[in-house]
Amino acid sequence: MKDYLVVANQTLGGAHLLAELRRRVTEGPCRFHIVVPANVNPDGWTHTFDQAYAVANERLQQAVQRFGELGAEVDGQVGDERPLDAMLDALRRWPCDEVILSTLPGGASRWLKMDLVSRASRTLPIPVTHVEATEMP
Repeated sequence: MKDYLVVANQTLGGAHLLAELRRRVTEGPCRFHIVVPANVNPDGWTHTFDQAYAVANERLQQAVQRFGELGAEVDGQVGDERPLDAMLDALRRWPCDEVILSTLPGGASRWLKMDLVSRASRTLPIPVTHVEATEMP
């Protein structure tokens, strides 16, 4: 059985991510552990960590249910607001075979602007697959 760490926030409900996970399920038995970084965004919806946690937790609960319908085991957690730290924390508790990192489209993605995909690929001991949304959620 393959274990995947799925890292997403705003794109957690995106068709691009669902298609990637569906493909993984068709390849064989797998489990998904979802990490939703609790991003505080003073220019957006969340201004405090408590607000960011609540938004991330709601997204997580919806994703656990939706991804579970694919036929895989699914669980998850709200993680640190720094996405790389959230990944490292999760991998300490849930060893996985691969990270699936979902981002907003290039121009809108703060994670891409901070070079998260490359940083994660260099830092993490497992492969990192990047899936980019083609449209805003």
